[in-house]
Amino acid sequence: MAVTTRMLGRSGIEVSALGMGCWAIGGPWSEGTQPLGWGKVDDDESVRAVRRALEEGITLFDTADTYGAGHSERVLARALAGRRDDAVIATKWGYTFDEASRQATGEDASPAYLRSAVIASLRRLNTDHIDLYQLHLADLSVPRAQALIGTCEDLVTEGLIRAYGWSTDRPDRAAAFGQAAAGATAVQHALSVLRDAPELLAVCDKYDLASINQGPLGMGLLTGKYTASSTLPRDDVRGLAPAWLGWFRGGRPAPEWLRRVGAVRAALTADGRTLAQGALGWIWARSGRTIPIPGCRTVAQVEENAAALHRGPLPVDQFAEVERQLAALRTAALRDADRPHWPRPTHP
Repeated sequence: MAVTTRMLGRSGIEVSALGMGCWAIGGPWSEGTQPLGWGKVDDDESVRAVRRALEEGITLFDTADTYGAGHSERVLARALAGRRDDAVIATKWGYTFDEASRQATGEDASPAYLRSAVIASLRRLNTDHIDLYQLHLADLSVPRAQALIGTCEDLVTEGLIRAYGWSTDRPDRAAAFGQAAAGATAVQHALSVLRDAPELLAVCDKYDLASINQGPLGMGLLTGKYTASSTLPRDDVRGLAPAWLGWFRGGRPAPEWLRRVGAVRAALTADGRTLAQGALGWIWARSGRTIPIPGCRTVAQVEENAAALHRGPLPVDQFAEVERQLAALRTAALRDADRPHWPRPTHP
């Protein structure tokens, strides 16, 4: 059964059950010599992809000020020109960057920077409000994060943002925000059929938060396009993968994760879905709060993902079979090389 919309936590904002991640459309940017983007992009095709997403019923677009050092926000603004009221824009703050050099320069968790960052994002997005504003510093201490709540509430009162949240894979961080922040409505975290997040989903249930899911397709591994012999260019964050990016190693898909994809492929595609569509269907079946945001750069990618939106969650029996296949992987003692890297990334 199709699932087309979900509530954005306790905000009262209705969004499509599938969002579009806009990290990749930011194009190249770096921290020193470490690439943080997904390589070169065609801005015109990115604009077409966003507009096609709207046509397919996708209303949630998730970006960050640092993606492409501001470029992702600018491309999204161009794509949404004349259609702003049809979209729910989510962006993030916390990392500092230089737009001219497209370099990441650090981070700033001060209330003063929060206010300056939202004004800069509003300008780049060419809008008078942001629907969901998310703290991007995943491992910020709870006291420092809670010191930002007052400013976030002021921004809501002033009409500059409608709601706010935290992009973090730390359940204690998400719980602290959910408990203390009246306007908090979402936690963005990693979730995929390859990497479950039961503790974070429990936090979302307890505090009535939306679960916005980054990496729902394993940064491409769950599209089925990569094999053990695939290589990625060095201007792609996956091609020169930093330590926190566990899906790829040495410019190639990590073999331990390819084995996991192989283990669930048949169950995810049993009813005729593509591998990517099955992976998205698993996320919707996992929880009624989940909103996956797979990244897209092309119209074709948008169309394949949108087809999953109309097919909906995996049926109960198919979901159970995927879980059966995953049980051995989840309980097996992993070799050191198989363990996901922790802590989660400081970038992007």
